Amino acid sequence: MFMSNKKNMKNSYHNYKMLGLFNRKFKITERKPPPDVIDAFSFCTGGTSEMSPEMFRRFLVEFQGQGVEGVSVDDAKKIMEQVLHRVRPEFKTCCFGLDDFFKYLLLDDLNGPINTQVHHDMNAPLQHYFIYTGHNSYLTGNQLNSDCSDVPIIKALQRGVRVIELDLWPNSAKDGILVLHGRTMTTPVTLDICFKSIKEHAFVNSPYPVIITLEDHLTPNLQAKVATMVMEIFGDMLYRPQKGDKDEFPSPESLKRRIILSTKPPAECKLQEEIESPSSCKNGKLTDEKFNSNQEDNISGLNQDLSQILRIDFEDEYEDVENEKVGQKSPPEYIELIGIHAAKAKKGLRKALTEGKGKRLSLSEQTLQKAASQYGTDLVRFTQKNILRVFPKGTRVTSTNFRPLEAWMHGAQMVAFNMQGYGRSLWMMHGMFRSNGGCGYVKKPDFLMRTGPNNEVFDPKAMLPVKKTLKVRVYMGDGWRMDFSHGHFDKFSPPDFYTKMYMVGVPADEAKKQTKIIKDDWHPVWDEEFTFGLTVPELALLKIVVREYDVSEKDDFGGQTCLPVSELRTGIRTVPLHNKKGDKFENVKLLMKFSFE
Repeated sequence: MFMSNKKNMKNSYHNYKMLGLFNRKFKITERKPPPDVIDAFSFCTGGTSEMSPEMFRRFLVEFQGQGVEGVSVDDAKKIMEQVLHRVRPEFKTCCFGLDDFFKYLLLDDLNGPINTQVHHDMNAPLQHYFIYTGHNSYLTGNQLNSDCSDVPIIKALQRGVRVIELDLWPNSAKDGILVLHGRTMTTPVTLDICFKSIKEHAFVNSPYPVIITLEDHLTPNLQAKVATMVMEIFGDMLYRPQKGDKDEFPSPESLKRRIILSTKPPAECKLQEEIESPSSCKNGKLTDEKFNSNQEDNISGLNQDLSQILRIDFEDEYEDVENEKVGQKSPPEYIELIGIHAAKAKKGLRKALTEGKGKRLSLSEQTLQKAASQYGTDLVRFTQKNILRVFPKGTRVTSTNFRPLEAWMHGAQMVAFNMQGYGRSLWMMHGMFRSNGGCGYVKKPDFLMRTGPNNEVFDPKAMLPVKKTLKVRVYMGDGWRMDFSHGHFDKFSPPDFYTKMYMVGVPADEAKKQTKIIKDDWHPVWDEEFTFGLTVPELALLKIVVREYDVSEKDDFGGQTCLPVSELRTGIRTVPLHNKKGDKFENVKLLMKFSFE
C-alpha cells in the first residue's frame, strides 16, 4: 500500500513489486513550474528573484485579465498575504519568490477558473433564468424500489439546487400524506419531514428562492391538510401571489429566502368537454395526437414492457384523470398558496405554447425533442413569458439523465435532473450551475429573451458564424499521489495520464480534443494548446476528463469537471477535478490557461 505522503515525498523513487518477485523503481519527477509561469514571473519582476505587490498586480492585470480598475495594489497585497500565511507562515516581507508564486497559481480558491461571486442581474422576472432543478428529489436511488427520504433533498439544497420535486399520495388509511414515486415499490417518507428539512436547509448555499413542485394525487380534505402544514412550517417564508403576479413572475432578488409552491391549480382538476375526445385517452393518460402517438419510439420493447407491467408513474405532461371526480371542489386555502401555476396541454401542445402567459408547462424529454424538431421558435417564444420544465422519461429507472443542452437552447428554465445519480449529463448540469457563484439561478443569454421587429426570436436550428474562439492550454496535473493509493491506477508502475476535453453546446460547437499520454508519472506535464471555435459561446460548456491509459482494460477514471465557457476567467488558472458523482477531490487539479479571440 501507499506509504504516508510526507515520507514518500522525500524519496527519489517509486517502488513497485512486479508479480511479487522483484521491485521496479521509477524516479519521482519533481513538481516544477512550466515555462510560461517562469516567463510570466520574470516579465513582471523585471528578471529579479522577488515579486512585490505592485509586480503581482501587474501580473493580475496583464496576464490574468482582471482589469486595471478592478485590482488595486492593496488587493494584490491581501491575496499575497493569504498565500504566504499558508505556504510560508514565518514570512517577514510581503513578496513572492518563484516557488511562492507557483504555489499561488495552484490554489483553486484564490486562482480558480470561474468567478465564485453572484454577478448576474437578479432583478429580472423568474422566466429570464435557468434554474437548478431536481427530479423526484426524495429518491435515494433508482426509480423503482429505492427508499424515499429527506436526505437527498438536503444534499440537493446544499449543492445549490433551487427546485425540489415532491410527489404527494394518500397513505393507506387516506388520512395522511406520503411522499413516494407513485405505482412503484419505493418506500415512502412523510411530507412533514420533507417540508421541515427544506425549511432548515433551503438557504444554506444560496439566498435565492426555493421552488417546491408538487405532483398532487390527493383528495380535497388532504389538500386542506397540506395547506395547514405549509403555513405551520413555512409561515412568512412562503410566497403568496398577489394580484397581477400571474402575468409577470417576480424576480429572484425580490424573492430572496422565500419558498414558492408550484402545482396545477386543483380547481381545474375535473373531467370536462374541453379535455379532448375519449379517443385521445389511453390507459388513464391523456395524449397529444401529434406528439404522443409515437412517444416511446426510441425506447426498447423490454423497457416499455417493464414500465407497463410495473405501472411506473411517467409523470406525463398530460394529466392522470382516473381518480378525478366531476364537481369535486378543492379547498380555497390550498389554491391560494400556489405561487406558480402549472398548466397542461389540454388542446394540444402547439396551442399550449402559443396561449397565455405567467404559467409553467412540463414536458417529457421525448416531447421536448419532437416539439423542438417541429417548431423550436415557438418553444423559445413560450419561454420568454412562461416557465418550461423538462423531465426525464419514465423508463430511466436507474435514475440516469438526458443531455440538457437542447432544452437550454430553447430557453427551458427548469431542466429536471435525478441528482442522486451520476454520469456525463449530470456533469453538464453541475457545470452550468457553477455559473453566477453557484447560486442556482443563471441569467439566460439575451438572445433567448429578445424579440425582433417582426416578432422573430432566436432559432436554435440557424447556422451561425463563429462568434468567439477559445484557446485552452493544458500545462500539467497534480494531486493524485495524495488522493489515491499507490497501486490504484496500475499495480506495477506509476499511472499513464491523459486529458480529454469536450466542447458541449449547440451542434455546431461540439468538439473533442485529447492530449498525449504521459507515461509512468504522478505529475504529468503535457503543455499542449487546443482551439475551439464557438458560434454560441453563451451556452457552451467545457467538459474536462482525465483518464489513465490501460493497454488491456478500460482506461481508469482520474477526475472530471465541467466549466461554463461564458464564466471562464482568462489567464493561468487552477482547475480542481471532481469524482464521478461530482464531489470535489481534495488535491487533484490541473494547471491550465484560457484565452479568447
